[in-house]
Amino acid sequence: MPRPLFATIHLDSMQHNLSQARTCAPSARIWAVVKADAYGHGLERAMRGFATADGLALVEQDAALRLRELGWIKPILLLEGFFEAADLPQLGEHNISTAVHCIEQIKMLEYTPLYRPIDVYLKMNTGMNRLGFRPHEYAAAYERLRAIRDVRSITHMTHFANADELEHPRLTIGEQVRCFREGAGDLAGERSLSNSGGVLHQAELAEQLSNDWVRPGIMLYGGTPGGRSAAEFGLRPTMTLRSEVIGIQEIAQGETVGYGSRFEAPGPMKIGVVACGYADGYPRSAPHGTPVIIDGVRTTLVGRVSMDMMTVDLTPIPNARVGSKVTLWGDGLPIDEVAHAAGTIGYELMCALAPRVRVTEGRLGSDG
Repeated sequence: MPRPLFATIHLDSMQHNLSQARTCAPSARIWAVVKADAYGHGLERAMRGFATADGLALVEQDAALRLRELGWIKPILLLEGFFEAADLPQLGEHNISTAVHCIEQIKMLEYTPLYRPIDVYLKMNTGMNRLGFRPHEYAAAYERLRAIRDVRSITHMTHFANADELEHPRLTIGEQVRCFREGAGDLAGERSLSNSGGVLHQAELAEQLSNDWVRPGIMLYGGTPGGRSAAEFGLRPTMTLRSEVIGIQEIAQGETVGYGSRFEAPGPMKIGVVACGYADGYPRSAPHGTPVIIDGVRTTLVGRVSMDMMTVDLTPIPNARVGSKVTLWGDGLPIDEVAHAAGTIGYELMCALAPRVRVTEGRLGSDG
């Protein structure tokens, strides 16, 4: 029998969260972001969960081609663009759109003939300082792209650094939007500004944001980029990680638990051993007090997470036994709450799910 550890993917929640994105930005078309194997949910599942999206966006060209093999006929966008001129013919052949964020990519487009013209998302750096042309360089990059025969259309794009915090002390959405407008001016083409944070705050930012396309990512998977909880935005978890108690220890006051003996029992305790560790994708950094749910009762992690196991406090659950059901995140326990306790973000937990974890599908609220 396999280990009693499995992740359940809730396609109904994916569909629901996509509908929430449409509610937030009703006038925009939606790129559902499916990079990193759809944030650990699986590319094929994401294609079904986001079937009504207007397009799928990701960074991996091989995964983009896989989407076409799976039967996705709607638009696909490469968010980081292409990396070599040799990548370009496949984009034209399979009708895959690409970001362009540097002069080197423009040069490759200029000298590489394509099977058919492609659509380009020209990226502006408005303060994130990762990828993109500076506003004063942007119009020249745009004109150079326009002169290329195999560029069919140009959409203007930027990325918000602090969309989860509307009045960030260093860089606000408003400042980035002003920068974007200065750089793009009245250049022809559609606009794509909002990531999940921008979409979730679309109502508050309606006067500033004018999106033809939005690019939600984490919100589609039941997480938020920060600030308010997913539940406050009406989002539902799309991944539930479950396991079982596989061993129980009764320990006395002063005894310690786990590697490094970092947890010392303040009194007599009942300790449960759960089949899940950092080799499964659970964060080793999760400290004592990180929440878990055992047989429907909330309790906490104790001791250090090890490679294959973790230890939890069963004292509040007197009837717990070997075989008791454990929820590590998801249904009933927001992944962002677990991530916050571990000093990370929900994105990382989803993407870190290890291949050895069995993955099933089930509706939210079921046992998977």
